Amino acid sequence: MSMPIVAVVGRPNVGKSSFFNVIAGERISIVDPTPGVTRDRVMQQVEWIGRHFWLIDTGGIEDAEGDVIKEHMRLQAEIAIDMADVVILMTDLKEGLHPVDEEIAQMLRAAHKRVVVVVNKSDHVGEDPPGIYEFYALGLGDVHAMSAAHKLGLSEVMDAVLAELPEVDAEPDSDTLKIAVIGKPNAGKSSLVNRLLGQNRTIVSSVAGTTRDAIDETMEYEGKSVVLIDTAGLRKRGQIERGIEKYAMIRALSAIERADVCVVMIDGVEGVTAQDTKIAGLSHQAGKATILVVNKWDAVDKEETSHSQMQEIVRRRFQFVSYAPLLFLSAKTGANVNRLLPLAFACKESSLKQIGTSVLNTWLSDAVAMHPTPQDKGRHLKIYYATQVASQPPTFVLFVNDPLLTHFSYTRYLENRLRDSFGFEGTPLRFIYRGRGEQDDSLRRDLGTKKKER
Repeated sequence: MSMPIVAVVGRPNVGKSSFFNVIAGERISIVDPTPGVTRDRVMQQVEWIGRHFWLIDTGGIEDAEGDVIKEHMRLQAEIAIDMADVVILMTDLKEGLHPVDEEIAQMLRAAHKRVVVVVNKSDHVGEDPPGIYEFYALGLGDVHAMSAAHKLGLSEVMDAVLAELPEVDAEPDSDTLKIAVIGKPNAGKSSLVNRLLGQNRTIVSSVAGTTRDAIDETMEYEGKSVVLIDTAGLRKRGQIERGIEKYAMIRALSAIERADVCVVMIDGVEGVTAQDTKIAGLSHQAGKATILVVNKWDAVDKEETSHSQMQEIVRRRFQFVSYAPLLFLSAKTGANVNRLLPLAFACKESSLKQIGTSVLNTWLSDAVAMHPTPQDKGRHLKIYYATQVASQPPTFVLFVNDPLLTHFSYTRYLENRLRDSFGFEGTPLRFIYRGRGEQDDSLRRDLGTKKKER
């Protein structure tokens, strides 16, 4: 199951982006006193006291009649409301209850959404500030005072949001393989899904962007259940059309989140582009097992671009996912398509792999003996022991004398050695360094619930 989605909606200039930036922990949305600055949704994975969810910032909802930009902003907010599990309705204490606030409240009631009403720009959050009671007239339950600019009342607001979030089953379904087919428009994603299914269940067209939502198709492979998620093509931000295609992009990101394996489709005729690497980066950042697929290989002029040349180009451009297997195929003719599902099952198995603590520490001792730890100003990094705390992706904690003595090159060495010893094909690995004396309990609080031992 994918992470819950929380959308922040309201009139322009009530402080939605300021709130979004505080919760996201970085300045992602543009903050400007001019109404209407945030014209599109911004979506970010965030964490609050161990709960993980998507947070969506939206443009302000207002009267859109005769204004194309306002119509677009309203549509974006409506789409966010449709997607969200919980909606934060942001209002402005200084301006008081506004007719548009009441209109938005009516939209939320009609959508049957869980709503948290927040009255922003309040300097008195310890007690009910004057003027807050009129917002109860919205008929959406409790009202929470907050000042996003001064970071006051945030905990109370987020406690209310977390209380409304649906529970997510963190335990992966080991019986079903979920594959998200991602890539630029017209890379052949739907054609690949259809080829795997053996029948045309999704629309196939030469027009880019035909698939505008994530579509799940279920099939069986050698007695095992497979869910194929055909997603809308991911375009560069400036090329995403207003309206429905922006919705499709966020749906695709959500599909990545709930997949076990992401198949990154590369158009072999067009060659590798910067957008291809960005799309693969989404899978990598989400910690998903990844397979790189060069499609339309039947249509590539082999005299101009040989197999070895294309392989070298792909590996050079996708160095950050060097663990991802590379497959050349043709969804149109079916060449090599039969190799994809076995590879996907193997990648999922790698992402679920668990290494026992005793085996892991024996391996670690050998790895350190082969290549001593780095030092800084005469101080050597000491690794006392290691343990695996999670899978999908496999996550390892190394307890050390001082985390500041670690170096990315040594982490890369350990990762390469770990892959040489235990495989882990197709899945990213995560390494976390903890200082001496830090206990597993605090670690698990940081990471969230540990996955059950298999």
